[in-house]
Amino acid sequence: MAFVECNGRVLCYRDSGEAGLPAVLFAHPLGMSQAVWSDTIEALRGRYRCISWDLPGHGASAPVEDEIDASELGLDALALLDHLDIERCHFVGTSIGGVIGQALLLDASDRLQNVVLTNTGAVIGTPDAWNERAERVRREGLAAIAGELSQRWFADAYKRDDSAGVKGWTYQLARTDDESYARLCELLGATDFRGRLADVDSPVQLVAGADDPATPPDTLAALGQEIPAASLDTLDAVAHVPSVEAPGEFAARLPGWLGASEAAESAPVTYDEGLATRKSVLGSEHVERASQSATTLDAPFQALITRFAWGELWSNPDLSRTQRSLITIAVLAALGRDGELVLHLKTAKRIGVTEAQLRQSLMHVAIYAGVPASNHAFKLAKEQGWGDTL
Repeated sequence: MAFVECNGRVLCYRDSGEAGLPAVLFAHPLGMSQAVWSDTIEALRGRYRCISWDLPGHGASAPVEDEIDASELGLDALALLDHLDIERCHFVGTSIGGVIGQALLLDASDRLQNVVLTNTGAVIGTPDAWNERAERVRREGLAAIAGELSQRWFADAYKRDDSAGVKGWTYQLARTDDESYARLCELLGATDFRGRLADVDSPVQLVAGADDPATPPDTLAALGQEIPAASLDTLDAVAHVPSVEAPGEFAARLPGWLGASEAAESAPVTYDEGLATRKSVLGSEHVERASQSATTLDAPFQALITRFAWGELWSNPDLSRTQRSLITIAVLAALGRDGELVLHLKTAKRIGVTEAQLRQSLMHVAIYAGVPASNHAFKLAKEQGWGDTL
């Protein structure tokens, strides 16, 4: 958990830190927190760099006391991306998080790749209903009405099977800042994207919960009519928060919604796809140096390793890039291929390898390939900045 000052407010965020992986930015529903993405992010570890944040007055983010609109929440998202030096990302948003996604599609589509909007709408509810809820929260406080409001989040199956989860999220809602919640209610009442999304050309996947009373499938279908080529999936036995109610199914389907092809293993991998993976793992500067130094002698060899090593192998999703990095380091250490080993030791951190994981990989080398090979690899790793002084 970390903090950053964005647009005059302090936001709490989490970043899995795997700089060599495609980035995904997650936006949570009203009254909850970025913790709704915990199971999803854990399942995606090693495939995506995952960033989430708490909305104003939610979780550990500072409250908001003035009027705010969807574009301003979008600016928070962009400021967070800028802080992390992320130029483009995938985006996943639920409920008001999906409203933020629509604002970004209008205001900063060049920063977005694939977009997944769940349990949201071009317009949600009515202005009168949201304004009435805002006034009730100011009058009674969220602590008094959290138990009532949280019932609309979850399908009967989740309420029956995980009563502790329902209670836990109710406590989270009760701890949310009253004025911030009320301001975001008023934001939702004032937001209407109908007739404004026709020029969106980013890939958009819509996801509905079959049992959602707040944004039923018809609301998502209506949003789909606003966005050219948007597609819609509906999850059974799910209400308003699929990442909480059906975390396994949601995490399993999310890579496909983000554009990862299930047929990638059997389809030929292009040179450009391999090059993109090679740059994301080794860094653009290294790959560009290798390309610039190529001659008529080794240019075909560079093309071969780009297509096969980085395209067919490293781009395959069956193993995460962290796992492939550990395997590669162990093999190179065992074979004594110092030049390539140093390169992969340098890049391991940027794709998410931890010190503990590297240590275990090199200790495996000691058992299965010999102590001298492992000892030499540890020496090279320390030369590349791994490990702290005792």
